[in-house]
Amino acid sequence: MNRREFGSVLAGGLVSSSFARHRWLPARGQPPRVNGDRLNAHLTAISRFGANPQGGVTRLAYSDADKLGRDFVLGLMREARLEPSIDLAGNIVARRSGSDASLRPLLFGSHIDSVPEGGNYDGNVGSLAAIEVARTLAEQGITTRHPIQVVVWQNEEGGLYGSRAVSGQLTGNELTNVSRSGKTIADGIVFLGGDPTRIAEARRRKGEIAGYLELHIEQGGTLEREKLDIGIVEGIVGIKQWEVTVSGFANHAGTTPMDQRHDALLAAAKFVEAVNRIVRSVPGRQVGTVGRIQAYPGAPNVIPGQVVCTLELRDLDDAKIVTLYGRIETEARRIGEENGTSFAFKSLHENVSAPSDPRVRTLIAEASRELGLTTKVMPSGAGHDAQAMAQLGPMGMIFIPSIGGISHSPRELSRPADITNGANVLLATLLRMDEARFT
Repeated sequence: MNRREFGSVLAGGLVSSSFARHRWLPARGQPPRVNGDRLNAHLTAISRFGANPQGGVTRLAYSDADKLGRDFVLGLMREARLEPSIDLAGNIVARRSGSDASLRPLLFGSHIDSVPEGGNYDGNVGSLAAIEVARTLAEQGITTRHPIQVVVWQNEEGGLYGSRAVSGQLTGNELTNVSRSGKTIADGIVFLGGDPTRIAEARRRKGEIAGYLELHIEQGGTLEREKLDIGIVEGIVGIKQWEVTVSGFANHAGTTPMDQRHDALLAAAKFVEAVNRIVRSVPGRQVGTVGRIQAYPGAPNVIPGQVVCTLELRDLDDAKIVTLYGRIETEARRIGEENGTSFAFKSLHENVSAPSDPRVRTLIAEASRELGLTTKVMPSGAGHDAQAMAQLGPMGMIFIPSIGGISHSPRELSRPADITNGANVLLATLLRMDEARFT
């Protein structure tokens, strides 16, 4: 089947039955399967790096726990007969040759860093499942046409720093941002074995990859609630974050009359309410959050003279984010005028929205059906490294259920059977992409 024939089949909503007869299928006609017990054992093993008393992990990017977890991952990659290395941005990239050197590589993976007091599945499932898929290929003697690369991205939770460096979206001034571990991004990259002075060399150009796949927990409750096995991601929301500084005047709390105060915290409180009101005022799935706030000087008997907080907006439509931001900024100025305070907005970083490739969605659906799994096409409200990779080539994401829709919490949980299902869909989809000769 040539590319034109492949495109016409997809336009009709079906994939030719020739894809059910891959040359890599064993004689009994069954697709290869991962070792689910081994994969789930590896997920248990990695959870000890940064383990916290609540039962989850605090494996912040650039922390000692992050480094230990990465060392563990490197060992698993070598066991899978991959050839791992650290790129200049600090990402782990493990390679396996294909049979056709003229084809561009297929990439798949995720991350292993966590939020503070996070869970044991976010990022880990996709990273370790990718390694398990590569190990399954090696053990069953399957050589793909395309070269494959398993990637563990650095500092996903802080803002997709590793994948955005590779996609060319990371700006030089972001290297001075301070991560949750206390290191700047530049120092963190050095800590992981990269070189921030050569960060531009880590960039890949559009078209340098044949495609990208990522398996991830849903981080929401839709699949569990609807008793479905697999989510096929239609797109990943855009995310924009700002640091917002509210400036007033610090003064004695006991001697300054209420009508003479320039209280930065009072203005910030009204700002938080305004964000909620404005974001809810239009239909859609957009969300807005003020997730961090700090008042200065922070004494009980001093009127706050300054407040620093964050603003985050998310939606599949980048234009809607811009519109909402404009309304919020206008409202902030009005709030400041009420009590003689001012607002300043500093952009922290931006993750552009990313639709998944319809061809990859079709192949995920076919792989799931062949495995007897139910599916649902759905958006991702969380950011993922896949949205950075969508700037370089065809991207697809696979979701598995999150129990109770809980994530970024020690109570985060996905069942072993669901994890195994997701890894098998990842494997089957990768082989279909390889057979389709994505270029």
